[in-house]
Amino acid sequence: MSHHLSGPNLRSPLDDARLDMTDLFAFTVPGDRTVLILNVNPIAPTGGREFHPDAVYRINVDTDGDHQADIAFSFVFSPPENGRQTVTVHRATGDQARSHEAAGQQIFTDVPVDLGAETGGPTTAENGPYKLYAGLRSDPFFADLDGIVAKFQWTGVDWGADKNVFGIVLEMPNTELGTDPAIGVWGRVSLRQDGQLKSVDRGAHPSLTAYFNAEDVKDAYNAGEPADDWTTYSEPWAAVLEHFGGYDRQSAEQALRTVLPDILRYDRSKPAAYPNGRTLTDDVTSARLTMLTAGKVPTDHIGPHTDLLPDFPYLGTPHSS
Repeated sequence: MSHHLSGPNLRSPLDDARLDMTDLFAFTVPGDRTVLILNVNPIAPTGGREFHPDAVYRINVDTDGDHQADIAFSFVFSPPENGRQTVTVHRATGDQARSHEAAGQQIFTDVPVDLGAETGGPTTAENGPYKLYAGLRSDPFFADLDGIVAKFQWTGVDWGADKNVFGIVLEMPNTELGTDPAIGVWGRVSLRQDGQLKSVDRGAHPSLTAYFNAEDVKDAYNAGEPADDWTTYSEPWAAVLEHFGGYDRQSAEQALRTVLPDILRYDRSKPAAYPNGRTLTDDVTSARLTMLTAGKVPTDHIGPHTDLLPDFPYLGTPHSS
């Protein structure tokens, strides 16, 4: 699977689907604009009918290649009331970008969230150079998960074909993320409990924690920082590749350089195609199967979804429940 169910034992962090980051996307669109998408809440709205009001949902951007956030967009949601919810978006830079707290300039304030099926199209907002959407959308992730569990005996069934998620979509001019076209992006979900903000999920590359992390380290991984990933995880993850794909240690470490640190690198001077950024139609399941098996299992034979929108907010209309 992608980043769905990234807590221990293939469950959502803290058993709360609203805190479960499913996928991260980064691509450009005509007009020299960058799109960043953070999806959460697998099997929405069954797993939760709104964004968690005590959480900070965040998209971090590294603009200088040091594995630290230089720009961070934080999304904070109001408590739901009478079936309605709003979102406020903060843009932080410098030291504030490295804190998990929502800080910096408010670029959107109290924007309505789409919590249910659409009646008149998606509710989008614009402020200056930014466009924003937050709400229920169809899940763009595609994979034969039953076939993967059955040791690559493919079923031909796309697990995500009828699933929804809650999506956060932010579009802006390329220059809002610095003058260098090369950036790194990762997502994070933090929850405030007893006055403390704790990171409960984070990631960028799809399907890493499910395949590579032992159950007893998943919580620590979700709380960690990408800058520490290579030191902490390169050795145990190389062992997984040696066992699963027959790699030797040198080739395993070389393969891991693509995904560790767990930051999605994107050179915007080149077309987006995973692992250079990620579009909504990139076959990340096949990419991960190829990596895990050293090319012995190159694909699950499932193609991208066809309900994607050509324009903002790009994610498809939610399926009826």
